[in-house]
Amino acid sequence: MEKIFNTNEKMKNSIKLNYIKALEDPMFKKVTNSFDVEENEKIINTSKFQDCVNELKNCKNCKGLMFCKNQNIGYVYYPQIYNDHIDFLYKTCKYKNEQDAKEDNKLTREKELDNASMKDVDYNDKARVKLIKWITKFIEEYDCNKKFKGLYLHGSFGSGKTYIISAAFNELKKKGYRTKIIYFPTLLRDLKSNFDELESTMSYLENIDLLLIDDIGAEKVSEWSRDEILGTLLQSRMNNYKTTFFTSNFNINELENHLSNNLEHVKASRIIERIKVLTDDIEIQGENRRK
Repeated sequence: MEKIFNTNEKMKNSIKLNYIKALEDPMFKKVTNSFDVEENEKIINTSKFQDCVNELKNCKNCKGLMFCKNQNIGYVYYPQIYNDHIDFLYKTCKYKNEQDAKEDNKLTREKELDNASMKDVDYNDKARVKLIKWITKFIEEYDCNKKFKGLYLHGSFGSGKTYIISAAFNELKKKGYRTKIIYFPTLLRDLKSNFDELESTMSYLENIDLLLIDDIGAEKVSEWSRDEILGTLLQSRMNNYKTTFFTSNFNINELENHLSNNLEHVKASRIIERIKVLTDDIEIQGENRRK
């Protein structure tokens, strides 16, 4: 019995010494001092506080979820008081909160686009006359067995670019055509995190009847995203006469500059030439309709 007692005392002393040593870290001291509980409660949670502090240090200079070094990406291990005792849980960081908000907005946006209809398009907007004539003619004449140009639709944020093409796609779905809208930055992110699905995803996108590459130019340019993904996809669709649409906040010259990354003009020019072969170019301006 005396041996067990001595062992327990040694453990308690060891834990307390670890706590005292940990207090030499200013951040550890700051975190523990912010909780008004008995010191022994802090001592027995020394290792958990250290885990918390390590994660807070990771968060201090973090630039986004893709750079997160914590055990659970987008979360930080953090203490809270419950019935005069310290408990630890995972709290979301600001980047995770931003991502969740974007996902919520994305779901709302996707539902809006799924229900987009040409009857809800504003035909009285003079800035849209050329676009509506083009879209109306396309819906009437499109045949997946024939060569049809898509549209490079560019203009100000919130001007309804994606909505009107979605409305056209929904009309063509009724005729049995297969359509797909991809938000280009998200596609790149998903392909990076699911490399085993890259081949099947690319094959699907290369062969779908009607494809909208939404918000091209919003992505971070890399050789992989531009040459391996975008270049390969466009070349395949061009070779197989698959109709392709684009929306962008950039006009075609601005997009070329974006894709060149200020250095690789020849590679960017190849992408632009493919887009020109695949599409007609129309600009749309107007008030922000997402307000």
